[in-house]
Amino acid sequence: MRNKIIVSSILVAFTLGGCANMTETQKGTAKGAGIGAGVGAVVGAIAGNTRGAVIGAAVGAAAGGVAGNVWTKRQEEQKRQMEEATAGTGVAVTQTADNRLKLDIPSDISFAVGRADVQPNFRAILDTFASGLVTNPNSNVTIIGHTDSSGSDAVNNPLSLNRAASVRDYLTNKNIATSRITIDGRGSREPLVANDTAANKAKNRRVEIFVAEPAPAVAPSK
Repeated sequence: MRNKIIVSSILVAFTLGGCANMTETQKGTAKGAGIGAGVGAVVGAIAGNTRGAVIGAAVGAAAGGVAGNVWTKRQEEQKRQMEEATAGTGVAVTQTADNRLKLDIPSDISFAVGRADVQPNFRAILDTFASGLVTNPNSNVTIIGHTDSSGSDAVNNPLSLNRAASVRDYLTNKNIATSRITIDGRGSREPLVANDTAANKAKNRRVEIFVAEPAPAVAPSK
């Protein structure tokens, strides 16, 4: 029974974390919660019974939902830098529920319609962003490209991925290791608003950049 709880918790975490209709924040939280549940179940099992494993899983899930990343002074400083660098541009700079720095970059700054090359006024933002990553080598980056619903998936899916790849390539040219960066393209599958007006379509054409600083591994007690 205890083994089933542990395995099930972790499987649920990664199943939920891979759902296409979840946002990046939701995926990170789901994985953290499930892994936390597995760890909690182990602790509860050590206490000696199945009931302890169940209670441990519940407590671990609650803690794991926010324990995957840490929000440090370095993250806070990079957030402040990006807020200053993007003031008045329409870029949203936020801290997510799972302790990641998020940049939501609209299409009028990042890419021309139907194009994947980085526009000149986007480069200054990425320059500041790259300098913040240099000072925080423990962080990793996830870049997600999105399109509006114009055109087919056959066009939108590779276009969104190519946009994310262009941002990655720009950052690697600024001495950010490729191993620190993960990219994905969601096409038109995750709109912010309905694709019913030109203005709304512009909101959905965007690039999201997430910066996470994983929590340090806890040394096992002796």
